[in-house]
Amino acid sequence: MRNKAVSLVQVNPKIFELSASGELNVTLEDAGCEAELDEQWSYVGNKSNQRWLWHAVDHATNTVLAYMFGKCKDVVFQKLKALLEPFGIKRYYTDNWGAYERHLDADKHEIGKRNTQKIERKNLNFRTWIKRLVRKTICFSKLELMHDTVI
Repeated sequence: MRNKAVSLVQVNPKIFELSASGELNVTLEDAGCEAELDEQWSYVGNKSNQRWLWHAVDHATNTVLAYMFGKCKDVVFQKLKALLEPFGIKRYYTDNWGAYERHLDADKHEIGKRNTQKIERKNLNFRTWIKRLVRKTICFSKLELMHDTVI
């Protein structure tokens, strides 16, 4: 059986590969200057077993920088924030979820819909493409590992 912690956390390895090979048109410093963060709700088995996808995308390129699965708790967001530290993000764009206000510096954090359009569009695309994320569906996951792997 796979280590559960390994399957729950991911930093986009393609960014590091392209940067090392010189194929990336922008540097990691440029790509990670601004990030959009959001959370998305789904469930496994039944609606009492909630799964939250917390993820961050680069504001300029809409590339997923990192993501984390877990409950809708501050601890999970802090783990995502730790994954984003190597990118040196100078500005975070989020919705009005309390965890963001509690754990992001006010001078680096902007709340609102104006700069979160890319990540919200990505959430909508996920719900359209992956039927397991639609609230009223017959396609749902029975195992957390399968749910996380599909997403």
